[in-house]
Amino acid sequence: MPGRVTVGLYNSYDPVKFHESHRRALARAGPLALAFDCNLATFGFPYDKNLSTPVEIAEWVSTTTSIGESGAYLVELAQKGRFSSFDFPKKGFPPQLGEIVVTTRKPEARKKVTNAQVRDSIMQGRSVLLLFGLGPHGLPKEMFELSEKHLDVTGKRYSLETCTALGAVIGALLAK
Repeated sequence: MPGRVTVGLYNSYDPVKFHESHRRALARAGPLALAFDCNLATFGFPYDKNLSTPVEIAEWVSTTTSIGESGAYLVELAQKGRFSSFDFPKKGFPPQLGEIVVTTRKPEARKKVTNAQVRDSIMQGRSVLLLFGLGPHGLPKEMFELSEKHLDVTGKRYSLETCTALGAVIGALLAK
């Protein structure tokens, strides 16, 4: 049985104010996670304090976007218990999310893995957290240090816009 895949969105934008970029990433990642049987987790997103559950967050996002059937896919994902929200990790990511795989165009040579290696790990039953940085600078350096695996989905060090990278990584690893 394959391992579980969690798409992790790490907030590298504003830690205080929820922006349109947060909304778009959620609205686009929700359908992708649902379509490919992945979970979705956010880290450090500045949600309104009145939103206390993933379902409440998803329902709120659905009222503010036309993406992903007006957020219906994100709501469905949350209702299935496959959407989670976490604060910024202080000492590491929740272990139940699996092994951290940083998605980057600049993998460290000693930590670099291929699409095939990550896919094989998943097919062998290991769960993985595919970590994507939102924002112009991607993931902070300390997130790279927390992971033993770095994946460049292109294998050519090309920089991809976040939502393009989300689709490319999930498609490369999980398309049948």
